[in-house]
Amino acid sequence: MIDQTSENMARCLENNRSYRVLRKFEPLGSYNKNDNGDEVLIGVFLDTETTGLHSTTDKIIELGIVQFEFVPDGRIFRILKTYNGFEDPGQPISEEISRLTGITDEMVSGQKIDLKTVLEIIEPAAVVIAHNANFDRKFIEPLESAFEKKAWACSMSDIDWNREGIEGVKLEYIAYRFGFFYDGHRASSDCLAGIHILSHELPVSKKLALKAMLDRAREKDYRIWAMGSPFESKDILKARGYRWNSGENGQPKSWYIDLSGEKRTSETKFLYNEIYGREVELRMDVINAYNRYSNRI
Repeated sequence: MIDQTSENMARCLENNRSYRVLRKFEPLGSYNKNDNGDEVLIGVFLDTETTGLHSTTDKIIELGIVQFEFVPDGRIFRILKTYNGFEDPGQPISEEISRLTGITDEMVSGQKIDLKTVLEIIEPAAVVIAHNANFDRKFIEPLESAFEKKAWACSMSDIDWNREGIEGVKLEYIAYRFGFFYDGHRASSDCLAGIHILSHELPVSKKLALKAMLDRAREKDYRIWAMGSPFESKDILKARGYRWNSGENGQPKSWYIDLSGEKRTSETKFLYNEIYGREVELRMDVINAYNRYSNRI
Protein backbone atom coordinates (compact mmCIF):
# COMPACT_ATOMS: atom_id res chain seq x y z
CA MET A 1 0.00 0.00 0.00
CA ILE A 2 1.43 3.36 -1.02
CA ASP A 3 0.99 6.11 1.55
CA GLN A 4 -0.46 9.48 0.57
CA THR A 5 2.82 11.30 1.14
CA SER A 6 4.60 9.07 -1.40
CA GLU A 7 1.75 9.51 -3.88
CA ASN A 8 1.90 13.27 -3.51
CA MET A 9 5.63 13.20 -4.17
CA ALA A 10 5.08 11.05 -7.27
CA ARG A 11 2.45 13.45 -8.62
CA CYS A 12 4.78 16.37 -8.00
CA LEU A 13 7.51 14.66 -10.05
CA GLU A 14 5.03 13.82 -12.82
CA ASN A 15 4.30 17.53 -13.19
CA ASN A 16 8.00 18.16 -13.82
CA ARG A 17 8.98 17.20 -17.36
CA SER A 18 12.48 16.33 -16.19
CA TYR A 19 11.14 13.20 -14.51
CA ARG A 20 9.14 10.13 -15.42
CA VAL A 21 7.42 8.18 -12.66
CA LEU A 22 6.88 4.41 -12.72
CA ARG A 23 4.33 2.91 -10.37
CA LYS A 24 4.41 -0.69 -9.22
CA PHE A 25 1.53 -2.62 -10.78
CA GLU A 26 -0.83 -4.14 -8.28
CA PRO A 27 -3.25 -6.56 -10.03
CA LEU A 28 -6.79 -5.27 -10.29
CA GLY A 29 -9.99 -7.20 -9.82
CA SER A 30 -11.87 -5.16 -12.44
CA TYR A 31 -11.36 -2.27 -14.84
CA ASN A 32 -14.81 -1.06 -15.89
CA LYS A 33 -18.41 -1.52 -14.80
CA ASN A 34 -20.88 -2.95 -17.24
CA ASP A 35 -23.29 -0.04 -16.78
CA ASN A 36 -24.89 -0.48 -20.21
CA GLY A 37 -25.69 -4.13 -19.73
CA ASP A 38 -23.48 -5.13 -22.67
CA GLU A 39 -23.20 -8.82 -23.43
CA VAL A 40 -19.70 -9.71 -22.28
CA LEU A 41 -17.23 -12.08 -23.89
CA ILE A 42 -14.56 -14.16 -22.19
CA GLY A 43 -10.88 -13.82 -23.09
CA VAL A 44 -7.84 -15.60 -21.76
CA PHE A 45 -4.30 -14.29 -21.69
CA LEU A 46 -1.61 -16.97 -21.47
CA ASP A 47 2.13 -17.16 -21.12
CA THR A 48 4.49 -20.12 -21.31
CA GLU A 49 8.03 -20.68 -20.12
CA THR A 50 9.95 -23.39 -21.96
CA THR A 51 13.26 -25.25 -22.05
CA GLY A 52 14.18 -23.52 -25.32
CA LEU A 53 12.94 -21.88 -28.50
CA HIS A 54 12.05 -24.89 -30.66
CA SER A 55 8.50 -26.20 -30.27
CA THR A 56 9.33 -29.55 -31.87
CA THR A 57 12.13 -30.43 -29.45
CA ASP A 58 11.79 -28.19 -26.37
CA LYS A 59 9.18 -28.49 -23.61
CA ILE A 60 6.85 -26.26 -21.61
CA ILE A 61 7.97 -25.90 -18.00
CA GLU A 62 5.41 -23.33 -16.82
CA LEU A 63 1.99 -22.16 -17.97
CA GLY A 64 0.08 -19.15 -16.73
CA ILE A 65 -3.49 -18.32 -17.79
CA VAL A 66 -5.76 -15.48 -16.72
CA GLN A 67 -9.43 -15.34 -17.71
CA PHE A 68 -11.19 -11.99 -18.04
CA GLU A 69 -14.36 -10.31 -19.31
CA PHE A 70 -14.44 -7.85 -22.21
CA VAL A 71 -16.68 -6.37 -24.87
CA PRO A 72 -15.78 -5.86 -28.57
CA ASP A 73 -15.26 -2.10 -28.14
CA GLY A 74 -12.16 -2.94 -26.09
CA ARG A 75 -13.40 -2.33 -22.56
CA ILE A 76 -12.24 -4.87 -20.00
CA PHE A 77 -14.46 -5.73 -17.06
CA ARG A 78 -13.63 -8.27 -14.36
CA ILE A 79 -10.58 -10.51 -13.96
CA LEU A 80 -11.94 -14.01 -13.46
CA LYS A 81 -9.98 -17.24 -13.02
CA THR A 82 -6.19 -17.43 -12.76
CA TYR A 83 -4.04 -20.53 -13.10
CA ASN A 84 -0.28 -21.05 -12.84
CA GLY A 85 1.35 -24.46 -13.04
CA PHE A 86 4.71 -26.13 -13.58
CA GLU A 87 5.51 -29.10 -15.82
CA ASP A 88 8.42 -31.48 -15.40
CA PRO A 89 10.05 -31.61 -18.86
CA GLY A 90 11.76 -34.91 -18.13
CA GLN A 91 15.15 -33.36 -18.82
CA PRO A 92 17.47 -30.96 -16.98
CA ILE A 93 16.75 -27.24 -17.38
CA SER A 94 19.80 -25.44 -18.72
CA GLU A 95 21.54 -22.78 -16.63
CA GLU A 96 20.66 -20.18 -19.27
CA ILE A 97 16.93 -20.97 -19.10
CA SER A 98 16.99 -21.00 -15.30
CA ARG A 99 18.68 -17.61 -15.34
CA LEU A 100 16.10 -16.20 -17.78
CA THR A 101 12.99 -17.67 -16.16
CA GLY A 102 13.98 -18.19 -12.53
CA ILE A 103 12.75 -21.79 -12.85
CA THR A 104 14.95 -24.60 -11.53
CA ASP A 105 14.86 -28.39 -11.79
CA GLU A 106 13.71 -28.54 -8.16
CA MET A 107 10.69 -26.33 -8.87
CA VAL A 108 9.37 -28.54 -11.68
CA SER A 109 10.37 -31.96 -10.34
CA GLY A 110 7.33 -34.24 -10.46
CA GLN A 111 5.03 -31.36 -11.42
CA LYS A 112 2.26 -31.64 -14.02
CA ILE A 113 0.12 -28.91 -15.58
CA ASP A 114 -3.52 -29.45 -14.60
CA LEU A 115 -5.06 -29.75 -18.07
CA LYS A 116 -8.56 -30.24 -16.63
CA THR A 117 -8.36 -26.80 -15.01
CA VAL A 118 -6.82 -25.33 -18.17
CA LEU A 119 -9.72 -26.68 -20.25
CA GLU A 120 -12.28 -25.25 -17.83
CA ILE A 121 -10.66 -21.82 -18.18
CA ILE A 122 -10.36 -21.77 -21.98
CA GLU A 123 -13.63 -23.52 -22.85
CA PRO A 124 -15.81 -20.35 -22.76
CA ALA A 125 -13.12 -18.12 -24.27
CA ALA A 126 -13.84 -16.20 -27.47
CA VAL A 127 -10.13 -15.41 -27.92
CA VAL A 128 -6.79 -16.59 -26.59
CA ILE A 129 -4.14 -13.87 -26.29
CA ALA A 130 -0.38 -14.14 -25.83
CA HIS A 131 2.44 -11.64 -25.98
CA ASN A 132 4.30 -13.36 -28.84
CA ALA A 133 1.60 -15.82 -29.88
CA ASN A 134 3.92 -17.01 -32.66
CA PHE A 135 5.94 -18.64 -29.89
CA ASP A 136 3.32 -19.68 -27.33
CA ARG A 137 0.76 -21.15 -29.73
CA LYS A 138 3.29 -23.52 -31.28
CA PHE A 139 4.09 -24.91 -27.82
CA ILE A 140 0.61 -25.07 -26.31
CA GLU A 141 -1.29 -26.75 -29.16
CA PRO A 142 0.66 -30.05 -28.91
CA LEU A 143 0.06 -30.02 -25.14
CA GLU A 144 -3.71 -29.50 -25.49
CA SER A 145 -5.50 -29.76 -28.84
CA ALA A 146 -8.44 -27.62 -27.62
CA PHE A 147 -6.28 -24.57 -28.31
CA GLU A 148 -6.41 -25.40 -32.04
CA LYS A 149 -10.11 -24.55 -32.16
CA LYS A 150 -9.74 -21.12 -30.57
CA ALA A 151 -9.28 -17.73 -32.19
CA TRP A 152 -5.92 -16.22 -31.23
CA ALA A 153 -4.53 -12.71 -31.01
CA CYS A 154 -1.08 -11.38 -30.21
CA SER A 155 -0.54 -8.34 -28.01
CA MET A 156 2.95 -7.98 -29.47
CA SER A 157 2.34 -8.40 -33.22
CA ASP A 158 -1.32 -7.42 -33.64
CA ILE A 159 -0.74 -3.87 -32.40
CA ASP A 160 1.49 -1.56 -34.43
CA TRP A 161 3.51 -0.38 -31.45
CA ASN A 162 5.98 1.52 -33.61
CA ARG A 163 3.17 3.57 -35.15
CA GLU A 164 1.98 4.29 -31.62
CA GLY A 165 5.40 5.76 -30.81
CA ILE A 166 6.55 2.76 -28.76
CA GLU A 167 9.70 1.40 -30.34
CA GLY A 168 10.20 -1.76 -28.28
CA VAL A 169 7.79 -4.70 -28.08
CA LYS A 170 8.96 -6.51 -24.94
CA LEU A 171 6.19 -6.63 -22.36
CA GLU A 172 8.33 -4.97 -19.70
CA TYR A 173 9.22 -2.08 -22.00
CA ILE A 174 5.61 -1.46 -23.06
CA ALA A 175 4.64 -1.51 -19.37
CA TYR A 176 7.31 1.11 -18.71
CA ARG A 177 5.93 3.31 -21.47
CA PHE A 178 2.51 3.08 -19.83
CA GLY A 179 4.00 4.15 -16.52
CA PHE A 180 4.23 0.95 -14.51
CA PHE A 181 6.52 -1.93 -13.64
CA TYR A 182 5.68 -5.35 -12.25
CA ASP A 183 7.24 -8.38 -10.62
CA GLY A 184 7.40 -10.95 -13.39
CA HIS A 185 8.32 -13.93 -11.25
CA ARG A 186 5.56 -16.17 -12.57
CA ALA A 187 3.90 -16.65 -15.97
CA SER A 188 0.55 -15.49 -14.60
CA SER A 189 2.18 -12.20 -13.55
CA ASP A 190 3.03 -11.53 -17.19
CA CYS A 191 -0.58 -12.34 -18.11
CA LEU A 192 -2.00 -9.84 -15.62
CA ALA A 193 0.46 -7.19 -16.81
CA GLY A 194 -0.52 -7.93 -20.41
CA ILE A 195 -4.21 -7.47 -19.66
CA HIS A 196 -3.39 -4.23 -17.86
CA ILE A 197 -1.59 -2.95 -20.96
CA LEU A 198 -4.56 -3.90 -23.14
CA SER A 199 -6.84 -1.82 -20.92
CA HIS A 200 -5.00 1.37 -21.87
CA GLU A 201 -5.69 3.87 -24.62
CA LEU A 202 -2.97 3.86 -27.26
CA PRO A 203 -0.97 7.11 -27.39
CA VAL A 204 -1.39 7.97 -31.09
CA SER A 205 -4.52 6.27 -32.46
CA LYS A 206 -6.38 6.80 -29.15
CA LYS A 207 -7.95 3.36 -29.57
CA LEU A 208 -8.16 1.04 -26.62
CA ALA A 209 -5.26 -1.39 -27.03
CA LEU A 210 -7.54 -4.43 -26.79
CA LYS A 211 -9.78 -3.06 -29.56
CA ALA A 212 -6.82 -2.36 -31.87
CA MET A 213 -5.49 -5.86 -31.32
CA LEU A 214 -8.84 -7.56 -31.93
CA ASP A 215 -9.44 -5.56 -35.10
CA ARG A 216 -6.15 -6.78 -36.53
CA ALA A 217 -6.73 -10.36 -35.38
CA ARG A 218 -10.02 -10.48 -37.32
CA GLU A 219 -8.34 -9.61 -40.61
CA LYS A 220 -7.49 -12.26 -43.18
CA ASP A 221 -4.01 -12.69 -44.60
CA TYR A 222 -2.82 -14.96 -47.37
CA ARG A 223 0.18 -17.25 -47.67
CA ILE A 224 1.21 -17.33 -51.32
CA TRP A 225 3.42 -20.22 -52.39
CA ALA A 226 5.83 -19.75 -55.30
CA MET A 227 5.81 -23.49 -55.99
CA GLY A 228 7.93 -24.66 -58.89
CA SER A 229 9.59 -21.27 -59.27
CA PRO A 230 12.83 -21.32 -61.30
CA PHE A 231 15.97 -21.84 -59.22
CA GLU A 232 17.54 -18.69 -60.60
CA SER A 233 14.69 -16.60 -59.15
CA LYS A 234 15.53 -17.50 -55.54
CA ASP A 235 17.51 -14.30 -54.88
CA ILE A 236 14.68 -12.15 -56.26
CA LEU A 237 12.13 -13.91 -54.06
CA LYS A 238 14.34 -13.72 -50.98
CA ALA A 239 14.95 -10.01 -51.50
CA ARG A 240 11.20 -9.48 -51.80
CA GLY A 241 10.56 -11.09 -48.42
CA TYR A 242 9.83 -14.68 -49.39
CA ARG A 243 10.93 -17.41 -47.00
CA TRP A 244 12.00 -20.95 -47.79
CA ASN A 245 10.09 -23.94 -46.45
CA SER A 246 12.04 -27.21 -46.47
CA GLY A 247 8.95 -29.40 -46.72
CA GLU A 248 9.73 -31.30 -43.52
CA ASN A 249 6.61 -29.90 -41.80
CA GLY A 250 4.18 -31.38 -44.31
CA GLN A 251 3.87 -28.11 -46.21
CA PRO A 252 5.28 -27.61 -49.74
CA LYS A 253 9.00 -27.47 -50.37
CA SER A 254 8.83 -23.98 -51.72
CA TRP A 255 9.32 -20.23 -51.27
CA TYR A 256 6.34 -18.45 -49.69
CA ILE A 257 5.23 -15.06 -48.43
CA ASP A 258 2.47 -13.90 -46.05
CA LEU A 259 0.55 -10.82 -47.19
CA SER A 260 -2.57 -8.87 -46.33
CA GLY A 261 -5.53 -9.29 -48.63
CA GLU A 262 -5.06 -5.89 -50.25
CA LYS A 263 -1.60 -6.91 -51.52
CA ARG A 264 -2.68 -10.27 -52.91
CA THR A 265 -3.53 -9.07 -56.44
CA SER A 266 -0.31 -7.11 -56.97
CA GLU A 267 1.78 -10.03 -55.69
CA THR A 268 0.03 -12.41 -58.06
CA LYS A 269 0.86 -10.13 -60.99
CA PHE A 270 4.49 -9.94 -59.84
CA LEU A 271 4.79 -13.72 -59.83
CA TYR A 272 3.13 -14.05 -63.25
CA ASN A 273 5.30 -11.39 -64.88
CA GLU A 274 8.64 -11.59 -63.06
CA ILE A 275 8.98 -15.20 -61.90
CA TYR A 276 6.97 -17.53 -64.13
CA GLY A 277 6.59 -15.41 -67.26
CA ARG A 278 2.98 -16.57 -67.62
CA GLU A 279 -0.19 -17.06 -65.61
CA VAL A 280 -0.03 -20.16 -63.41
CA GLU A 281 -2.29 -21.67 -60.77
CA LEU A 282 -0.98 -20.45 -57.42
CA ARG A 283 -1.59 -22.02 -54.06
CA MET A 284 -2.90 -19.49 -51.53
CA ASP A 285 -3.66 -20.45 -47.95
CA VAL A 286 -6.00 -18.27 -45.91
CA ILE A 287 -4.56 -17.10 -42.59
CA ASN A 288 -7.01 -16.00 -39.91
CA ALA A 289 -7.32 -15.91 -36.13
CA TYR A 290 -7.96 -19.66 -36.02
CA ASN A 291 -4.68 -20.71 -37.62
CA ARG A 292 -2.42 -17.63 -37.41
CA TYR A 293 0.76 -18.28 -35.39
CA SER A 294 0.16 -22.03 -35.49
CA ASN A 295 2.40 -24.76 -36.91
CA ARG A 296 -0.69 -25.83 -38.83
CA ILE A 297 -0.17 -22.99 -41.33
